[in-house]
Amino acid sequence: MSIDPRVALQSLTTALEEHLIAASNRRGDGDPSVEAAFFAVADAFEVYEDALYEAYNEVTPLQVFDDEDEEDEESGVDDDEDLEIVQE
Repeated sequence: MSIDPRVALQSLTTALEEHLIAASNRRGDGDPSVEAAFFAVADAFEVYEDALYEAYNEVTPLQVFDDEDEEDEESGVDDDEDLEIVQE
């Protein structure tokens, strides 16, 4: 069963609005309401992206990064890359 992209877009818009409200009412670093709103946006975006692709074979220019992606960027090492060791 596929989701109508318009319905998924409305859910994403709502999640973004709720994230803005949570961010503007932040009660310090690590506020659980902001974190929950953050993940709600990510989830709603993925549903929208999937619905858009199913209905129209189209995607957005956006991408959701998870903590693992950030750690890879910070360390400069991609777990999927094969590293070659050269001895002289």
